[in-house]
Amino acid sequence: MLDKKAGGEAGCPVSDDCPVSSVCAPTRRPCADMTRAHQETLDLCRSLEAIADGLPRLDRLQCLRAANRLVPLLKASHAYEEEVVFPAFEAARPPAAAVGRLKTEHLEDECAAEELTEVLFRLGHGGRLENPEALGFMLRAFFNALRRHIAFERHHILPALPAAAPA
Repeated sequence: MLDKKAGGEAGCPVSDDCPVSSVCAPTRRPCADMTRAHQETLDLCRSLEAIADGLPRLDRLQCLRAANRLVPLLKASHAYEEEVVFPAFEAARPPAAAVGRLKTEHLEDECAAEELTEVLFRLGHGGRLENPEALGFMLRAFFNALRRHIAFERHHILPALPAAAPA
């Protein structure tokens, strides 16, 4: 368990069996950080869904906002999961195929996010919407995949991290 003296008042109050207690610190709480990243990603999914629902009309500012957040948010949350959460999770359990699956999904999501970001930036800067149905499909495929990914992490990873408070 995390030494309360090392963590101070801000240390995580986790049990000895928490697989990530060894990496908790006053400024780094994998349970809470992962939950927060999930919420930010779900907020972005709602923004992307609003764009899809509004087609063929476009809110160009909404496109630019989403494009600006998309890749940085995913890269930061994926890096944190892969560098902090997954290694600690695997150290406490036999190597799990689930972690390999999640890492593969991270790569796929980041590639799709880069492609979607290009489209949203183009549209946000006044580009012509050539095929609203294709954009709607692209957006829905992307945010549905993210939502499934988060649901999987909430079902399989977060329950092993007792300090988490999933929404």
